Amino acid sequence: MPKMKTRRGAAKRFKLTASGRIKRNKANHRHMLIRRSKKVKRNMRHTGLVDSSNLKNVKRMLGV
Repeated sequence: MPKMKTRRGAAKRFKLTASGRIKRNKANHRHMLIRRSKKVKRNMRHTGLVDSSNLKNVKRMLGV
């Protein structure tokens, strides 16, 4: 059976933590930021975790 290939787009967007969870960047931080509050923009700087409903698909894309 051949090795499973990693989806390169997913590999650039997600990182695996030591405990096995998957980090992701927050969305909506590219443009039209003038209408958002400072608190919202500040919270979007930090990374989030992939939701449990998407975890199986993301792990499959990463080949984990």
